[in-house]
Amino acid sequence: MVQNQSMATYILVHGAWHGGWCWHPIVARLRQASHDVIAPDLLSLGRDCTPTRTITLARWAEQIAALVQAAPEPVVLVGHSRGGIVLSEVAERIPERIHTLIYVSAFLLDNGRSLQDAAAEDTDSLVVPAVMTVNEEQLSVSLHEEAVRDIFYGQCSDEQVLLAQSLLRPEPLLPLATPVSISAARFGRVPRVYIECTLDRAMTHAAQRRMQTAVPGSERISLQSDHSPFFSRADELAAALLRTARNSRCKRST
Repeated sequence: MVQNQSMATYILVHGAWHGGWCWHPIVARLRQASHDVIAPDLLSLGRDCTPTRTITLARWAEQIAALVQAAPEPVVLVGHSRGGIVLSEVAERIPERIHTLIYVSAFLLDNGRSLQDAAAEDTDSLVVPAVMTVNEEQLSVSLHEEAVRDIFYGQCSDEQVLLAQSLLRPEPLLPLATPVSISAARFGRVPRVYIECTLDRAMTHAAQRRMQTAVPGSERISLQSDHSPFFSRADELAAALLRTARNSRCKRST
């Protein structure tokens, strides 16, 4: 009975090119601590076969909002990298259903800004046109396989890199160019945590700090990690997420 009272519900939103599979080390650790965890594949990614040309930011937000609405209590909503723009849109739609937003080296954008805008300013990022192939017909973009280790997995094992390379999928283009639509009255009322990755080469530490400054109000946690702490710093990332759940319970009880 006591254990059930302590449970939180986590929904983990993956980043570009990835799927729910990338969260598996974190899912295992959170479930071991008796929490409910959902790590879905966003439409057209992971095992989902929805055509990339049909994907919009609104469709992703609606997909995740439905999972949030179905949870028995307000959730801890976690987003990695591109997943950050999905988090913000969901929080604008249903702020009352989210206890905490956690951005893991994720795009935290001000109203009216797109991921494409923010990425263009991160001139030290290794995610550049030279390592990407755009499919105009399918409205998708793919990374060259040989580039992904340096971009995403610098501290990861060879086995983790090989697994990831085999599972990455083309990323839909339309959400990347869509401005985020948020307001202080709705998105702004949800507590936020930003977990920054100081060794990130996909989204540099400087870029992460700029976003935190532009959209102030997040609690900050720093990990000495590459862009993929769910692999390279799984214990530390899980501990940070579990701490957030403990803090949430304390706030609810006061």
